[in-house]
Amino acid sequence: MFYHIVTYGCQMNVHESEKIAGILEDLGYEFTPTRNNADVIVFNTCAIREGAEDRAFGNIGALKQQKRKNKNLLIVVCGCMTQQKDVAQRLFDTFPFVDIILGTHNIHLLKSLVMRKLNERKRILQYMESGDVVEGINVKRTSGDNAWVNIMYGCNNFCTYCIVPYVRGREKSRKKIDIINEIKEIIALQSYKTITLLGQNVNSYGNDDPSQGTFAQLLQNICDLQGDFKLTFMTSHPKDLNDDVINVMAQNDKILKELHLPVQSGSNKILKAMNRNYTIEHYLNIVNKLRGKMPDIRLSTDIIVGFPGETEEDFQDTCDLVRTVEYDNIFAFMYSKRGGTVADKMTGQIDDETKHKRVNFLLNLEKEIKAQKEN
Repeated sequence: MFYHIVTYGCQMNVHESEKIAGILEDLGYEFTPTRNNADVIVFNTCAIREGAEDRAFGNIGALKQQKRKNKNLLIVVCGCMTQQKDVAQRLFDTFPFVDIILGTHNIHLLKSLVMRKLNERKRILQYMESGDVVEGINVKRTSGDNAWVNIMYGCNNFCTYCIVPYVRGREKSRKKIDIINEIKEIIALQSYKTITLLGQNVNSYGNDDPSQGTFAQLLQNICDLQGDFKLTFMTSHPKDLNDDVINVMAQNDKILKELHLPVQSGSNKILKAMNRNYTIEHYLNIVNKLRGKMPDIRLSTDIIVGFPGETEEDFQDTCDLVRTVEYDNIFAFMYSKRGGTVADKMTGQIDDETKHKRVNFLLNLEKEIKAQKEN
């Protein structure tokens, strides 16, 4: 028996697909790189942009013919897209050949749901409003010499464009002892050169449970472990990246001198509309501190162009920021409306032509800056 997993979205989803793979292998399934000979196909979906949902719906719909040929094929859809109750119901109603639909809070129940479907032969739609941190899930690591480690789940920031808090829930930190024990097991395998800590906002680690300590303390505890490994983390919210974290990064050779620090916009007006809770002045102060302590640090960022109300002047502010910081990598996205978010109902929505023009200009600017730095 074979399984195949299709993963959309962020590194968090990549790691959750590793957990899904572990669950399926506990059931006796083996991995296959193609869908055609799979007995179980899992779609681990993303909801951060409309295009990700459209691709998922299209690819799920394309399995109708395969299900007709193999009535025993088990099709599972999970992840952020199906954590939206209305979307999960629409998927259930539109694609009767999909067997199991579940969200982000109950992936750990996949084993029991697969067994239930095989025994009862009834379709399953299981939605949970919230969930607890679940430990002890077997992980089938598939990311080469990098090992992902969740340190927390959820987000409390409610940026006006973002659906993550609605599909991932509020911030929940894992217990430090569970994180350390998982990392000790990874180190003992001697197969992984890099350990990457994951969270929607890693800098918030411990805020919901101060007994676990701060993120800076967690980083230091991990660096104190014996073993040959490098440590990195994502994602950091600029409003929460403090001097303690910067100092720990600078003082420990085990921590890679690289940081993904999403700015989203170079305009204070747009940052306020996004509910990012920092200014460009604050952001540049962080950049200066990072480079003051670690002159060779590599910085990457996320930028959204075409956010509602973004004028040409606002966009030029973003370009000026890019010229000032000289990022090593930029991930630029056109604003995508997400139902249920504040920005979805904002006035001043930007047309697609302007969005495309601005994102292309930004990506070309990135190329120019990289070329200048190399010369």
